[in-house]
Order: sequence, then C-alpha cells, then structure tokens
Amino acid sequence: MSYNPQKIEAKWQKFWKTKKLYSVKDLEKGRKNFYHLVMFPYPSGDLHIGHWYNFAPADVYARFKRLQGFNVMSPMGFDAFGLPAEQAAIKRKIHPEKWTLNNIKTMVNQFEAMGNIYDWSRMIITCLPEYYKWNQWIFLKLFEKGLAYRKKAPANWCDNCKSILANEQAEGGKCWRCEGPVEQKEIDQWLLRITDYADRLLEDLDSLDWPERTKIMQKNWIGRSEGAEIEFPISNSNLKIKIFTTRADTVPGVTYLVVAPEHSLIKTLEARIRNINSVREYLDRARRKSELERMTESKSKSGVELQGITAINPFTKKEVPVWVSDYVLAGYGTGAIMAVPAHDERDFEFAKKFGLQIIQVVSDDGKSNELKEAYTGDGAMVNSKDLDNLPNNIAKDRIIEMINGKKKINYRFHDWLISRQRYWGTPIPIIYCKKCGAVPVPEKDLPVLLPKISDYTPEAGKSPLARSEKFVKTKCPKCGDPAERETDTMDTFVDSSWYYIRYTDPKNSKSLADIKKVKEWLPVKMYIGGAEHAVMHLLYARFFTKFLYDEGLINFQEPFLSLRHQGIILGTDGQKMSKSRGNVVDPDELVSKFGADSVRLYLCFMGEYHLGGPWNPTGILGVHRFLNRAYQFVGKFSKPVSKTSKNKEAVEHLLHKTIKKVGDDIELQKFNTAISALMVLLNEMEKNPENCTKEMAESFLKLLAPFAPHLTEELWNNLGNKKSIYLESWPEYSKKYIIDEKVELIIQINGRLRDKLLVARGMQQLEIEEMVMKSEKIKQALNNAKPKKIIFVADKLINLVV
Repeated sequence: MSYNPQKIEAKWQKFWKTKKLYSVKDLEKGRKNFYHLVMFPYPSGDLHIGHWYNFAPADVYARFKRLQGFNVMSPMGFDAFGLPAEQAAIKRKIHPEKWTLNNIKTMVNQFEAMGNIYDWSRMIITCLPEYYKWNQWIFLKLFEKGLAYRKKAPANWCDNCKSILANEQAEGGKCWRCEGPVEQKEIDQWLLRITDYADRLLEDLDSLDWPERTKIMQKNWIGRSEGAEIEFPISNSNLKIKIFTTRADTVPGVTYLVVAPEHSLIKTLEARIRNINSVREYLDRARRKSELERMTESKSKSGVELQGITAINPFTKKEVPVWVSDYVLAGYGTGAIMAVPAHDERDFEFAKKFGLQIIQVVSDDGKSNELKEAYTGDGAMVNSKDLDNLPNNIAKDRIIEMINGKKKINYRFHDWLISRQRYWGTPIPIIYCKKCGAVPVPEKDLPVLLPKISDYTPEAGKSPLARSEKFVKTKCPKCGDPAERETDTMDTFVDSSWYYIRYTDPKNSKSLADIKKVKEWLPVKMYIGGAEHAVMHLLYARFFTKFLYDEGLINFQEPFLSLRHQGIILGTDGQKMSKSRGNVVDPDELVSKFGADSVRLYLCFMGEYHLGGPWNPTGILGVHRFLNRAYQFVGKFSKPVSKTSKNKEAVEHLLHKTIKKVGDDIELQKFNTAISALMVLLNEMEKNPENCTKEMAESFLKLLAPFAPHLTEELWNNLGNKKSIYLESWPEYSKKYIIDEKVELIIQINGRLRDKLLVARGMQQLEIEEMVMKSEKIKQALNNAKPKKIIFVADKLINLVV
C-alpha cells in the first residue's frame, strides 16, 4: 500500500466536518469539561510556519485531553480590528473590512487543512458588530464605576501628516508613513484605571500555573514599591516639587532634582529661567521622542539645568539645582526625581557628565570615601548630622519623620490608555453635549456601529471618523440637544481582554455570555501563546476578569489557570523569519508535498516546544518516513501466532512504558521526547511483527493520534473500527510492565562510589553482599580490610563502612 497523505487528509477532514465531530456540547455525559485555548491570530492573510508552530503542537495537547476522557472545547476566532489590517488596506487601497474578511476565509481553510480540533461553530470575529457591541457595553460598565475616564495625555504627533501615531508607528522617532519627525503632543484621550487593581493583580499571580519568568515580568511591570513622598520647596517661591523615593535614607545626599520635560514647573516659572532658549531647544528635541524611546534609550542621559531655579533640600536646608531630562517621564510617579549620585548608578553618571556634586551619606565602613562608582548597598549613615553612624534602614524612617514626608506605595505601571485616532477599531460609546458634558450612549442603542467610509487615513490628529458628519452629528441622550460622538476608537487589546468568555456563548445577543455556560467552562484550563504578550494582553485580560467578577457577571477572578508559551521558529540562517531575508518557510508547500500530519509531527519533534529553534529543511523527511512506516506496518497487520514468546513480552513491556512516557510528556508539552518514544516502539514492533497483537497496534495508533490525526483515523478504520479514534480512550499502562526486572545498584565504601552492579529487582541483602565481595574493584579498594558496618537500601545502594 502506498501512503497518500493528501488523499487521506482530505477524506478525514470532510468526515470530521460532516459528522460535526468537534462541535462541543456544554455538557457531555461522563466527561468533565476542559477549556483549551490558543491565542487567536490577527487575520494577516496567510498562516506562516510560525502560526503552525503555535497552533499545531497545541492541538496535540487538546486531542490528548479528549482521548483522556475530557469534554474538550478548543475554539478559534480572529483578532480582527487594529493597525495591521488598516495599514494593509491603505497600502492596497482596499477597505479594511473587505481585506480582513477575505483573509479570514483563507485562514479558516488553512486551519482546516492543519487538522485541528477546533469547534468552528463557536468562531468569533472581533470586527463584527455582534462582538464589538460588548466591547462598548464593558466600557460603559467601567465608565459607570469611574474606571474609564478622559484626560490630556502625551501622544506621538506627526506634523507632516497631521496625525497621532501609536508607539509602533513612531519607531526611531520617525513617522511610519512619511518618515518625518515625530514629537510628543498632549491631547484628550480615554484611559482605564487598571492601577486600581494593582495589588490584586500582583497577589493573585502566586496562585497561577504560569511560567515563572512571565509572572516575574508582570510583577516588574506593575512595579510595586514602598517608599515616601517628599516635597522640595522652590527657593523664593511658594511652589514645591513633589517626588517619590524608596531611598529616603539618602535624602541628605540629594544634590540636584530632575523634572520631566512636560512638568508644569517649567511653564509656571518660565520667566525665572535664565537659559530659557536652551531649555526650549531641549524640550523640542524631547518632544520628538516617543515615550518608549525615552524609557529604553541605552546611551548616556541628556539634560539641561533650569538656571535661575533652585530647590531646598528639606534635610540639609541647602539649595540644589533643578534640571530637566527626558529620562524622567511625566506619566510615571510625580514627573520629578531627587538625584543622589553617590548611591544611584544613573545619577552618578549624570553627575560626572555635568560636574554635579556627589555626597556620600551611606557607607559600608562608616567613613566618607571618594567614590569611583555609586555605592548602592546598606551601611552606616555619614555626612548626615545627628544620624551619623546609624544604620541606614533605621535612619530611613527617622528622616521621613524629620522632613514631614509621607509613607506611600507607588507603582511603576500607569493607567491603560485605550484611545486610538484610527478608523479600524471599536467606536467609543460616548456623546459630547455642550450642556451635559460626556454622556454614555444608552445600552439600548448599542452597538454604535463603525460606519463604512471611503477615506480612512488619519488627519489633523483625529480619527477618520471625525470626517463623517453622519456619524459625528447626533443628539444628547440626556437633554436632546445637538451633540457629537466620540471619534476615537478603542485599543484592540480591549477586544482580546474578554474574548475567552465569548467562546462559551458566541451567539448570545442579550449578554456577554450566559452565566450558566460561563460556570460550566471557565476559567480556561490551558492557555497557549507567545511570551511577548506577558505584560499587555495577559495583564489586561486579568484586569477585565477581576472587574467582571466584581460586577457579579462571572464567578472567577483569573482567566487562565495554566499558561504555556511556545518558542519561535527561526530561519535556516538562525535569524527571525522575514520576507526581506528570504528565509520564510511556506507551510502550504510543505503540506502539498508531505501532508499536514508530517508538518505537525516535525514541528513537535524539532526541539523543545517552549524554546523553538532554526528550521531544518531536511528534518521533515525523517518524520515523513516514520509515518510512512507506521502506515505500512499497521496497514498490512495480521493476527499473531497464539504462542507466547519472550519477544512478545519484550514488545508488551516496551508498549506499556511508551504509554506512560508519551502521556507524561504530552502533559508536560515535551512533544519531541514523546515522538522519540513512539519511534523506538515502532522499531521494536517492526522487528517482531509476529509477536504483536491487534490490541498492541491499536494502542500504538492511539498514542500517535494526537500528533497525526488523519493517518491514525485512516489506519484505525482499516483495522475494522467503525467509530472515530477520537471517540476512544487513551490506553492505560500496567505498573507491572513499567517496572524494570533489573536495577543498577550503587556500591560505596565509606560513602564514596566504588562500583555498580546490575542485579535482579528485589534481591536480598545477603545475596548482594556475596556478589559485592567477589568484585575485583571492591577487593582492591578494601585492601583486605573488613567492613565494620554495612548499610543497605533495597534496589538502590550498598555502603561498606570500614
């Protein structure tokens, strides 16, 4: 028989679709619900090999759980709004909706060719009104609770295009469209108070089965720190500069302050700044950098002194200069910092560069020394008046009290800015009335539909929706006067912050989802996706979940109980795949040549799933040969002879060990080693076909089924089975077969390894002692000495004490 994967795969994909095999009921008798989810993709147009690496191995896990007896829901949808689709549409002069929906059709066909277990009856597409209506509904609930608010916030502005840009559109300080300079400009934008949930977002991380590095990334991003808020009076003024610090013990060593370019102090005291022209030039340069650039720039810090303005150190009562620098951000903390160059590396470099005073106030030896670098450790106070020689950790609280500081908890992250001056997104459901102010759209009027417009390029810092008079002009829901709609659209991370809930009840027109269905499925048992989403999507989804829980709409506080990340597939050159490098692998070509099962199997076999690695174009040949051998072996399977032989027992032992090994490895998503075990098993079965039973062959197919669904369905059917293999159960192993008959026994003398012996499991101590004393290595090591004591641990070790 010839293995024809294309024919086999088309046959079984049609069978699954016709029989609706993967259409999941909310309750299935005898099966516990298991919600398995992979992060849904942007509808970019084609599934590349990176998509396959995300979705195919993840499907192995879903199929495994189904065979284990769970009622598995593994849905799929499309994160369809956002910048990528808008950029592609502008480039191709096609409407984003048409571009997006056409791509979705293509990708659905590609997903079906992959052979995944997806329940397509639950598909969600976030750009459709029946979905984004609920984005707007959640926004209104947040608004009701004071968790959605509007304020002026800095944004990336391109003066050439008269357009606000997202950070990703302003990389390198240049506009993605015209390559002109980008500057910072404050405009009114909508934000969500995610910071109100900071402590809960931190504390609940400990209960999650997530990669530790992801939990650490979220903890660092939230950045909870305990410190104090301290005020530095401005000389000859009633104004004060407020700062937050975790090192109040170093206030005696503050030799200058630094404010953000956006700090109100600069404008308020502009007349006192003697070098105002230099300051203005610096502010102009700072405005041309995105916030991301200012946060991540690795080169030495820049800045300008505000000559004519000084502050008073509240501890020493001495004047210190005030500087402006773009490494201080207005949106973080108070928008100002105190600088202690003796005890902060960044401040030390800044002070050295600009010739600023460095005063040591904490010392490891109780002495004030000339520092070659910042001292950041603990120690005794120096140069601190009455506090000298006091441990700095004790001095910290005393200093806060002495200078009337206030203890405070601060967070590194800030509220979530969701306004986007773009077309392709969810309209924000707010109406502006001159009399009533910002008025929420009544729930009965949802959704606020995204109108179809012909010109969707941004202009003059506003969304393209601002040009649609039909959309903008409306009436105030409160007073009935003429009013205007909000024209900003929502950040697409809003769409993905609750989509996992919608899968449980995707066609519900009356609520997010029926609470009964929510309780039956959620939270998600296993979530799989890229680590790059650690501090955005995953954090926002946790925030939304906690808010919806507080509103009594769901009964859980964490969306994803277990989380796993896949790695990244690199090109054959070890570089990230890109069309410009010419190292992109087309999965469609591989499927047409080798079949989807071979592609799936190789993606699982090529390395550890969470690491990824470079693509090897010849690697798929080996797994394709393996599947062909499996097809040939099972396909011509005949009943074995009835006589039992040692070879049969050997195969049976290996089979049961493989059942355990493959099951354990899939559970840990160690797909590569599971496949290795299957290869070893097939080798043994091929060597001893006359000693293999039909039951053994069927067990082998069940183990292979999660990896190669089409092939195993075909072979299962060829063995005379009428039902799908996925209606069967995962094989069970017998403990008696997985225990080795012989064990390696360690021989020690005075606790040091001297030899090893292969002995029968369960051998008694006296028998082993006899064997040990006959060992030439042991005789030499003992050198005629007799053991004073013998320590014996069955099946593990024997230790001779001399």
